Amino acid sequence: LVESELFGHEKGAFTGALNRKIGRFELAHQGTIFLDEVGDLSLETQAKLLRVLQEQEFERVGGAQTITVDVRVMAATNRDLRTAVAQQAFRADLFYRLNVFPIHVPPLRERTDDIPILARYFANKYMKKMNKRFETICHSTMDRLVQCHWPGNVRELEHVIERAVIHCQGPILEIGSDALSVTGDATATPKRLMTLEEMERSYILKVLEQTKWVIGGPKGAAELLNIHPNTLRSRLPKLGIIKPE
Repeated sequence: LVESELFGHEKGAFTGALNRKIGRFELAHQGTIFLDEVGDLSLETQAKLLRVLQEQEFERVGGAQTITVDVRVMAATNRDLRTAVAQQAFRADLFYRLNVFPIHVPPLRERTDDIPILARYFANKYMKKMNKRFETICHSTMDRLVQCHWPGNVRELEHVIERAVIHCQGPILEIGSDALSVTGDATATPKRLMTLEEMERSYILKVLEQTKWVIGGPKGAAELLNIHPNTLRSRLPKLGIIKPE
């Protein structure tokens, strides 16, 4: 799937490939492509990416025609690639091709001045998306956000703000300490972290309660979760979620 997304595929290349698909590299010809979490690529995909960087050419999945592109590549990862190279989990030659102009972005907990700015940005983003209105984020909430450790960095902050906007009913956005218990802070006593499935179940339940268990249609739970209604319906029994009588 990753190779198909990056390099495209020909019709019939695999089950479900009903039409030719143009990959991201081909679409980015004479432009820039951003590769997120490049450290998670398989060794096989790394080899194909290295070829694009060195030779500026590739073939679509299931295709024989060589395609030439002129693309500037920007890549990001939260992994220590030098360690991954030493563990033979990441190709050394690809690492050196990518490591031309490295930029180190400190974790969110080391740049707390950014937290209020990001919190307001995400609050406005989801306020517009959910057609809600509130005036500001309360001071105590902002203080708690700044004090959090944020092991999941900016993405975790965004998800916390999104969840808060879903629950917000008044003119001031507030986030209780319970909502930040998973995130925690540097001085807090460690607690058992919720599993991914537990977090998913809890979040979907809250969205369903917010939409009064309406799944499809405008402002339904599926739209707020940005997934297809049928996908959400099939997920509910797997998570043990049953609509109350």
